[in-house]
Amino acid sequence: MSLDAEAIVDRRRLRRKLSFWRVLGVLAAVAAVLSLGYAAANRTGVQLGQSQIARVSISGFIGGSRSTTDLLKRVGESGSVSGVVISINSPGGTTSGSEELYRNIRLLAEKKPLVAFVDGTAASGGYITALAADRIVARETSLVGSIGVIMQYPQVSELLGKIGVQVEEVKSSPLKAEPSGFKPTSPEARDALQRVVNDTYDWFKALVAVRRNFGPAELNAVADGRIFNGRQGLALKLVDELGSERDAIAWLEREKGVARDLPVRDWKPRSSRDFPLVSWAAVGADLLGLEAAAEGLRRAGASIDAAKLDGLLAVWHPGLEK
Repeated sequence: MSLDAEAIVDRRRLRRKLSFWRVLGVLAAVAAVLSLGYAAANRTGVQLGQSQIARVSISGFIGGSRSTTDLLKRVGESGSVSGVVISINSPGGTTSGSEELYRNIRLLAEKKPLVAFVDGTAASGGYITALAADRIVARETSLVGSIGVIMQYPQVSELLGKIGVQVEEVKSSPLKAEPSGFKPTSPEARDALQRVVNDTYDWFKALVAVRRNFGPAELNAVADGRIFNGRQGLALKLVDELGSERDAIAWLEREKGVARDLPVRDWKPRSSRDFPLVSWAAVGADLLGLEAAAEGLRRAGASIDAAKLDGLLAVWHPGLEK
């Protein structure tokens, strides 16, 4: 009996020691998460929750992105964002992707003071992005415009004939699956495609006319597919001001009442591969059997995330007039 009593006492002591080390491990993980968050915030000179200017960069090919949509929504819902700079360096992309981005930026502009800054190129779909802002600031040597739409597809029927390949098809009507790269485009198919291109082009021009307050003559002067540098764009009313990002922010301060000298922080889309340290700590707490601590860590992670500062083509091809 005495041996059983000693065993029970030993087991209780072991449980207490294990509980102590579990709690200590979770506290160490929390401390590490908070330290990393503090260090990350200080590296950008912005404390969590501090008022700021959010910089959202739109670069490269525009093809429609759920992560960018979610990013713009997060910026609009953040209480720490006092104003937004949409920094653009893009030759454009798909018309549907550019339309989606335009509409999402317009929704953001209803919630936050917003300005577009052309940091390199805002051509075609990139210029559609800039049109979503009520003010466009561009560098003197930046590129803007390329107002037009293009549909491209390869024509490889002669090549296939040379290597002895013949493509056969059975389809419900002559215009189904047109255009096809396996045979020359028929006049009827080309006419149907041209109608789609023309209608989308009309949509693009109407957007420019409304957003830039252009009359017919002003629109015709810029809507032939050409690109312009910032200096030319200013004279043609494609942009409102020449300058740097600082000039764009100065407009927010002067015209939109944004507080002066706020820090500027980059907001970036979340990656589906990201798994923050606080999430690992929550998993560790689960494995240790500390459900309450795990739930607390998950809530802390959600709070940190909320406070983080984080078809047809409308695209410019150098050397190609649209």
